[in-house]
Amino acid sequence: MGERLDNKVAVVTGGGSGIGLASAKRFAAEGAKVVIADIDPAAGKAAADATGGTFVQTDVTSENDVANLFATAHGTYGSVDIAFNNAGISPPDDDSILTTGIEAWRRVQEVNLTSVYLCCQAVVPYMQRQGKGSIINTASFVAVMGAATSQISYTASKGGVLALSRELGVQFAREGIRVNALCPGPVNTPLLKELFAKDPEKAQRRLVHVPAGRFAEPEEIAAAVAFLASDDASFITASTFLVDGGISGAYVTPL
Repeated sequence: MGERLDNKVAVVTGGGSGIGLASAKRFAAEGAKVVIADIDPAAGKAAADATGGTFVQTDVTSENDVANLFATAHGTYGSVDIAFNNAGISPPDDDSILTTGIEAWRRVQEVNLTSVYLCCQAVVPYMQRQGKGSIINTASFVAVMGAATSQISYTASKGGVLALSRELGVQFAREGIRVNALCPGPVNTPLLKELFAKDPEKAQRRLVHVPAGRFAEPEEIAAAVAFLASDDASFITASTFLVDGGISGAYVTPL
């Protein structure tokens, strides 16, 4: 594989599993030095070992932890070129607005949206000093669509990530900092599998709306992340980058 990311330093939150792990592996394969952030030390260390990188145990809702994460990345490798702010949750108690309690709402907002705010706030000054950088924030296709099978706080948090990313992309474009919102469709990750194992009918109800006829694999999303991180995407910023098998463009799907 070509080394588009040779000697770049990439920080990945939620890097211990799913899209984060697949992206960390793709970054490393393309030549990047990888810093894995995860709240789970076992998963995080395993990911760092697999990518030849560094693990920093991080609670992404903690301002101090996030500041330490990027300081460690810069102190260890001398720059922070890529920030993939990917950590997120989708707990079962986040459901319809009629049944989702305020604590469940707040927890999802903290992990999915406030963490992206904290990560961007921490990393932008490093990129300003460098005069360049790529920030990729994980939103979702649900940031641009509504779903009757609701996860109300998750959907709202991803809409917030999309708006935040667009604004930062515009604000810092002339400083060489690109900020894009990655909007994946449903992906075969542990998070999705756990959710759908509890409700196969809900999984099938969603799958039928994907024109591609299947959910994505984490490696397919990682390929898009690596593109956005690379200079191949040098004129792409403030974008809603959909990687969703056509779901957001579909009126009906093929028979």
